[in-house]
Amino acid sequence: MTAYLLLFLSALIAATILPMQSEAVLVALLVAEEHPVPILLAVATVGNVLGSVINWVLGKYLLRFKHKRWFPASDDQLRRAQDWYHRYGRWSLLASWLPLVGDPLTVIAGVMREPFVPFLVLVTIAKGARYLVLAALTLAWI
Repeated sequence: MTAYLLLFLSALIAATILPMQSEAVLVALLVAEEHPVPILLAVATVGNVLGSVINWVLGKYLLRFKHKRWFPASDDQLRRAQDWYHRYGRWSLLASWLPLVGDPLTVIAGVMREPFVPFLVLVTIAKGARYLVLAALTLAWI
């Protein structure tokens, strides 16, 4: 049970703006061959998607603080991110699995008021596919 909790928390934290490597935890658990692969994939995906939902919620309420000194983005940075999201739209959420750009993208989706259900579906597809590919590669090597 602790392995699942560790995987869930690492996946959740990895999807926020905090640095964490859920992939390393998943690979270690896959290599250990002590847990069913489908459950590991489900736990990692749910944790990572929940972290992205937290980002979406933060983004949804973030703009009310944009004139505060501590706000993490300038007006220009925010405008560029919004322009990018307008250009590529909700389909850009399929890139939410990518390092560096994926997590901020889920925040921007909240800022842009992306409806929750399409957000959830696209992010789940992206994050689940990443873990599925990682598991397939890992299992092919062991």
